[in-house]
Amino acid sequence: MSEQSKDFEKRLERKGVSRRDFMKFCTLVSATMGLAPSFVPKVAEALASAERPPVVWLSFAECTGCTEALIRTTYPWIDTLVLDILSLDYHEALMAASGEAAEKALHDTVNKYPGKFICVVDGSIPTADNGVYGMIAGKTFLEIAKDVCPKALAVICVGSCSSFGGVPAMAPNPTGAKSIKDAIGITTVNIPGCPPNPINMVGTIVNFLLFGKLPDVDNLGRPLFAYGKLVHDQCQRRSHFENGEFAKSFQSEEAQRGYCLYELGCKGPETYNNCPTVKFNDGVSWPVQGGHPCIGCSEPDFWDKFAPFYKPL
Repeated sequence: MSEQSKDFEKRLERKGVSRRDFMKFCTLVSATMGLAPSFVPKVAEALASAERPPVVWLSFAECTGCTEALIRTTYPWIDTLVLDILSLDYHEALMAASGEAAEKALHDTVNKYPGKFICVVDGSIPTADNGVYGMIAGKTFLEIAKDVCPKALAVICVGSCSSFGGVPAMAPNPTGAKSIKDAIGITTVNIPGCPPNPINMVGTIVNFLLFGKLPDVDNLGRPLFAYGKLVHDQCQRRSHFENGEFAKSFQSEEAQRGYCLYELGCKGPETYNNCPTVKFNDGVSWPVQGGHPCIGCSEPDFWDKFAPFYKPL
């Protein structure tokens, strides 16, 4: 074990995180990314690396749900992820600084690490009326995005709002909300969901730390390790759909737990995501397992395309 790995583990121990727990987390990340078990030690080594990429997190037209999903998860212990794995230099909701000091932290990072920092974006960008419907420090979201995003090594869109426009862009879209890509014309890695599973963001960053590049993506810019399969194809209730049993009675509680939710409006057959395999709340459950149909939140224009949510496809 290298000295930096030993030092990293000591820092984890001081935070109450054992080596066993850390290796379990590395196994989870490796499995989520579709890597062989032999990569688990390499994932651990990458996370323990002294080379921490600077990260700035820009929040635009959003509900803060994606940030909440990240900080409310136990794995990967947000304080450890932020302080020991990443160098999160700017995040309005998490940083202690405010006002001019916060803005200085953003511009210092952008100017000090041009082409070397990772820009995470949460929220869509209002473009109507020159973008006046969203402003920070006297600048519109549109101006900030045009200034910061092109200077980044990579732009990672977290959530459906920054990836595809999301709820702010649903009809009639009075603010002209758009995705980052559509608003300023740059290529982005998209991790959609409302909210997305935090492990998919972690897997994307680990891919960069491990291989020196961002993960392979589909035609919508989504990492294939997370969005390469339909929700329906991975769903635990799928067998009942294939057997033609989805039309049977839902009278008993057991039947409600076990039968396909297609007739209740589940959008799993047209939605790409890994919710059935990684689940939420540290792998405890996910909406369909809990009895609620998938609403297709990781697909473009899901609010307009799939509503009403309880009507079958």
